[in-house]
Amino acid sequence: MRFLFLGDMVGKTGRTAVWQRLPGLISDLKLDFVVVNGENAAGGFGITEEIFQETINAGADVVTTGNHVWDQKEAVTFAARHDQFLRPANYPAGTPGRGSNLFFARNGARVLVANIMGRVFMHPELDDPFTTGETILASCPLGEQADAVIFDFHAEATSEKQCFGHFVDGRASAVIGTHTHVPTADCQILNGGTGYMSDAGMCGDYDSSLGMDKEEPLNRFISKMPKGRFEAATGPATICGVGVEISDRTGLAEKIAPLRLGPRLSETIPDFWA
Repeated sequence: MRFLFLGDMVGKTGRTAVWQRLPGLISDLKLDFVVVNGENAAGGFGITEEIFQETINAGADVVTTGNHVWDQKEAVTFAARHDQFLRPANYPAGTPGRGSNLFFARNGARVLVANIMGRVFMHPELDDPFTTGETILASCPLGEQADAVIFDFHAEATSEKQCFGHFVDGRASAVIGTHTHVPTADCQILNGGTGYMSDAGMCGDYDSSLGMDKEEPLNRFISKMPKGRFEAATGPATICGVGVEISDRTGLAEKIAPLRLGPRLSETIPDFWA
């Protein structure tokens, strides 16, 4: 199974780049399943129902989120209406929406996708991500109810992301980190066969501070005083993510490589799909 994960879409320039490029990527790379993190898609803060639907229309099978999931008030209402919209699974019981779900890929495979948020340096501090991950895996094990298992682990600390990867190694197809908006260089297959990357990076303008116009963040570092609001940068976007070839037999990763398309960063497409 050919799986593609795209990192956090940031603002209009990020989401537009994804909408424009994703249909061609699905066709050219013969992708079976696509997950996109959309929690920064609306001006850098949250996601609207319209943006969610446009992302699905562009070819995403699932849209995940993170700590900004509720920044747009309408998300509280529409979260429960869409099976393809995931908020972190370790929110307390009774939170609107769902944190994991089982989907069917284009090749017919059953794909469990779970969105989990870390707790180190993260707000709000949610339930234990490791306990949550264990519960999700127990309810839909790889090789039994699921042919592939994907985790979007939305967290700040790379140590927490790495430990979660090792925790589910051999029981998940891939653990892809999000939240820090910078693609990491540790794309790998863990000892048990789980594809792993600490952060997929963002889909947005890299002439920025994490996808936001750089002037106000820079001002706050220097002066310690706000002059205005954070605004999403509007320059050309680079799409960042990771491709994983998942075994149809074992559900584990066989190949993994980063994907980067656009200015600023060196472009790369997983060569095993070229």
